[in-house]
Amino acid sequence: MKAYIFPGQGAQFTGMGKDLYDNSAKAKELFNQANEILGFHITKIMFEGSADELKETKVTQPAIFLHSTILAEVMGDRFQPDMVAGHSLGEISALVANRTIAFSDGLQLVYKRALAMQKACEQTPSTMAAVLGLEDHLVEEICANTPGIVVAANYNCPGQLVISGEIDAVGTACESLKEAGARRALILPVGGAFHSPLMEPAREELAAAIEATQFTAPACPIYQNVSTFAVTDPSIIKKNLIFQLTAPVKWTQSIQNMIKDGATKFIEVGPGNVLQGLVKKIDRTAETEKAEM
Repeated sequence: MKAYIFPGQGAQFTGMGKDLYDNSAKAKELFNQANEILGFHITKIMFEGSADELKETKVTQPAIFLHSTILAEVMGDRFQPDMVAGHSLGEISALVANRTIAFSDGLQLVYKRALAMQKACEQTPSTMAAVLGLEDHLVEEICANTPGIVVAANYNCPGQLVISGEIDAVGTACESLKEAGARRALILPVGGAFHSPLMEPAREELAAAIEATQFTAPACPIYQNVSTFAVTDPSIIKKNLIFQLTAPVKWTQSIQNMIKDGATKFIEVGPGNVLQGLVKKIDRTAETEKAEM
């Protein structure tokens, strides 16, 4: 069974999507439609912008979404998923690719999500840190015993977890994690505490937009970050997506459940190849490949 997986923030690169634009009339049409929906030329930033311009949350999130969903569309009949999943932002890409949400609605949701997260980041100084070489339960215990707000945010693969929260709390937790034997506890260059309680203002703002968006029965199940199990009910998909901003990304558990349910090949759709690497670390026997137009 084929599982298609969609990347999140951090996979962007200068020139992303230009090959799609240059070689597919359908892709060009969708990119031009995106420029109109967003009210600015995101294609110019994607194709020619600097790394710093691409790093702005309001650009990064729609850029990755566009690269992923347009690639899936251009693949045509070769895009035949038995199941899908997306890492954080990639979950919305996956929902467009499996026909739960229309392309234009998905893009507007992603843009609103990016602006709401940016605003939440500005309200409270916060950050994230990558923790390597420590068991999940130890990371969770140390976060729970650290003063202030700091939580496990991304379960990327065994031995690789990202924590998220207030700057001081994350710094204190990193010291405790190193003392407990973590190989590394490294502050990440991000604008805020994604997938933590500090994203509550963004969750509230996005909830209204998600509720107002039409969700239809998907072409195949999605394994969502919040629940990690196969979901096909549009009302449950919607509910999980609302809670995603403040809940952890349970990527390890999602991939494990996809394998348990019969996934044999994981195909990454979008920029970069980070997710293929994570899948291999979760199960080295899993077959991975990159989607091509």
